[in-house]
Amino acid sequence: MEFKDLRVAALLSLGAFVISGCQPTEETSNVTENTMSGNGVIPTFQVDPDWPQVPEGWMLGDVSSVDIDSEGNAWLLHRPRTLPPEQAHMAAPPVIGFSPDGSFYRAWGGDGNGYDWPQREHGLHIDDQDHAWLGGNNCPARNLPGLEPEADDQLLKFNLNGQLVMQIGQSNASGGNSDTRNLHEPADSFVHAATNEIFVADGYGNHRVIVFDADTGAFKRMWGAFGNIPVDKDECPNLPVEVQPGPGPDQLSIVHAIRVSNDGMVYVADREHRRVQVFTLEGEFIDQLVWLEAPFARNLALSHDPEQQFLYVGGGTGYKVVDRQTLEIITTIEGDGIIGPGHQTRTDADGNLYIAATGSGYQRLLFTGFEPR
Repeated sequence: MEFKDLRVAALLSLGAFVISGCQPTEETSNVTENTMSGNGVIPTFQVDPDWPQVPEGWMLGDVSSVDIDSEGNAWLLHRPRTLPPEQAHMAAPPVIGFSPDGSFYRAWGGDGNGYDWPQREHGLHIDDQDHAWLGGNNCPARNLPGLEPEADDQLLKFNLNGQLVMQIGQSNASGGNSDTRNLHEPADSFVHAATNEIFVADGYGNHRVIVFDADTGAFKRMWGAFGNIPVDKDECPNLPVEVQPGPGPDQLSIVHAIRVSNDGMVYVADREHRRVQVFTLEGEFIDQLVWLEAPFARNLALSHDPEQQFLYVGGGTGYKVVDRQTLEIITTIEGDGIIGPGHQTRTDADGNLYIAATGSGYQRLLFTGFEPR
């Protein structure tokens, strides 16, 4: 198919939210943005206008996700079937890689024997062993042009030559949130190398985090908002969610993105509820960041420094830069040609920020250093 470590103590000391067991208290308040208070620095970026160079004669549909491999190559996941009929013959394979200089590297993916390729490509993760994990978020009642009426209830693992390594779950097979064999429109995933586990943001149909062994696909554990047992609420397509003040509902809505930090904190983007929840590796609720002023928690990325001081969260007109120890929003990356908060995002080893923004395109923001707050 080829085409040529744990800081719970620090988090428990936060003053932004009060925690009592697994549920928020009435004392919980929303975090407000503060771009100037405190000591320290903020990261700065500028748009790379020359990235990437898509091969002549190829076109990309809606680019839904992006990640970086161990050699610094950037991989985009796009939706070829979103191209208009007159351009369909120019569609690049759904997984396309670019070298660090932006030139074309390799492309692969699509329907094949022995696996269920997702109908609507959504999330892509490249793990520390350079395996590509990907899933989709189609459900039959979406009735989208060019898609089969199938639910994307699977997660696929490939090597970067496009060869299948493993599939977890099967298309059209979900039994809901209690099902430990299948997913239900998984939005994102992340492998924590220290425990060799894949954490899945599951997703659009289910409303949970579910964890599997990254080698065998064996089920390990799962949880919902605040560490609660997830409850079924299967909507196809998903209905609008009324934004609520305070800590928000006791169940997750669309679990849109997930990251695990080097020190073992699990960050979960509950997009429709405009919050990021923080857990231990075992699913114990630690804290949350709520920002209600505009759509928030679209995506997540961790800064490239060893301490991963910053969490980048898509929201409003750009990316909120969050101090990971305090969950304080310290500034916003926006303007100057940036295409907005995007759909999924990643950082590379040099600190550059990559944006996959579905219908709005794709972009690399070059890390230019730090400046005082």
